[in-house]
Amino acid sequence: MKKLFAILTIAVLVLVNFGCKKETKPVTLQLFHYKQEIVNQMNELSSVFHQKYPNITVETETIPNDAQTVLKTRLVAGEAPDIMMLQSYSTVFEYAEAGYLLDITAEPFMANIVDGAKNAVTYKGKIYSLPMDMAGIGVIYNKDIFQKYNVAIPTTYADLQKACDIFKKNGIIPFSVSIKDNWPLGHLYSMAHTASIGNNLLTWIDSMNAGTGSFKSTQMDEIFKVFDYYKSNGGDKAMEMDYNNQTANFASGKYAMMVQGLWAYGTAKSINPNLNAGVFAFPFTNKAEETKLYCDTDSTFAISAKSSPEKIEAAKKFLDFLTSPEGTKLWVEKCRLLPTVKDADVSTMDAPFQDLVKYVQEGKTMPWAFSMWPVVVFEESKKTMQEYYSGQKTANDVMGYLDSQWKTAKGLK
Repeated sequence: MKKLFAILTIAVLVLVNFGCKKETKPVTLQLFHYKQEIVNQMNELSSVFHQKYPNITVETETIPNDAQTVLKTRLVAGEAPDIMMLQSYSTVFEYAEAGYLLDITAEPFMANIVDGAKNAVTYKGKIYSLPMDMAGIGVIYNKDIFQKYNVAIPTTYADLQKACDIFKKNGIIPFSVSIKDNWPLGHLYSMAHTASIGNNLLTWIDSMNAGTGSFKSTQMDEIFKVFDYYKSNGGDKAMEMDYNNQTANFASGKYAMMVQGLWAYGTAKSINPNLNAGVFAFPFTNKAEETKLYCDTDSTFAISAKSSPEKIEAAKKFLDFLTSPEGTKLWVEKCRLLPTVKDADVSTMDAPFQDLVKYVQEGKTMPWAFSMWPVVVFEESKKTMQEYYSGQKTANDVMGYLDSQWKTAKGLK
């Protein structure tokens, strides 16, 4: 009996020891993302996660320009990152359809996410990516400059023109711009176009998918004049400015405004901790009721369906960590982004984020239409707008080119 007990004890110890070794086998995850403004913060999040799970290492890679084009090339080549940051809607839907993404519908961490953010990552009834934050794209403005010259927040295009005139008369450059980097131009174009069609967005998208719609319209002809005005009020070196220049210029206090997502506020604030800023919706028309903040689910995190079982399980742990109280707190305090996690405490977030919450509560927002376009159309909108600003294309060329890209993406030509 004693011998039998000893044998059983040894067997149990062997099994336990084997199980422990299996569980602690080192796993390295590749995380691909495009947010250059949170490079250090993502590394810090990964480091804190590694402290909790010493056997899991998360290596991050940042591709800010043409990120989805680079990512798609890797996916097609069978070189998928284990965790990938994706833009909401079309990118998630396209990659889910292609079988690149893991179905995470039933994962416990999805219960931590507000329901309103899930539509952007739900394809054919299943969830394929974790919606991590909400973001607004609009006019980030220097409150001190506005107050000094007694300028009210513009709600119409005419108001914006008056404000710019006041700033220029006082030696202040109205807009800090980014034209050398093309991705802010894609956001600007999509935001303006969405404003031009108002509540007809889904009908317009249906018409584009049917091959009967177009980017060309009287409203867009007028909005290209707004694009010209924006560039002309961005200083003498507007064409040379990239994202880093844009945020640094705005942080300097010599520029009154910058058209960007709220992620850029965090970058500017890190340069100038005393920056006093807010955000308002870009007024593309002279109808105040049409002036709405561009706001929607922003970054999402998906797991590659092609990763090994060990890496998939480790990646699930990382997403669970991001939605935990500890992870959410880090996302708010370090990344300074508005989380989609239920009951997240955002009271410590600065004024621009509180402005965003107010726009949402008042229903004065419009969806991120570019996320609903075919991925290639949004990618090409960035490049073709850059060509417009450099004089290589006319407004009509830009709109016609994007029409053709949409038809090609949908197999209509």
